[in-house]
Amino acid sequence: MKKIFFITLILTAFISCKSESKTENTVYSDDELTTIKGEFVYFDGAGVIQTHRKIYGVLDSEKLKELNSKADKIKTKPTDMVLVEIKGKVTDQKDDVILWDNKVEIVEILKVTPNSKENNEVVKIGNE
Repeated sequence: MKKIFFITLILTAFISCKSESKTENTVYSDDELTTIKGEFVYFDGAGVIQTHRKIYGVLDSEKLKELNSKADKIKTKPTDMVLVEIKGKVTDQKDDVILWDNKVEIVEILKVTPNSKENNEVVKIGNE
């Protein structure tokens, strides 16, 4: 009886570890991915991509950190927006941090370029 319990315990642990690793390395088919082109800004722990029609909150991931790192290299001020093209999984799932209706999990970063000067104006209040 102890052997059956022990084997069941090991199998349960093995199966749960396997399913956790699958969720970390999720592979999406091209049918599930959407190409999004727009202006990206990351500020105070939140990433946003604004297209001409929608605004997407960007789900926190290693790809978001990678995109922010690439964007930081071409920005002159922290509030500057950069043009991006990404492939991602769009969702409307509820999130405690991201309150936008549309959210995107970045799967692939296709392009990061500087935004034109006329589109990058920020209204500043005070002595900044």
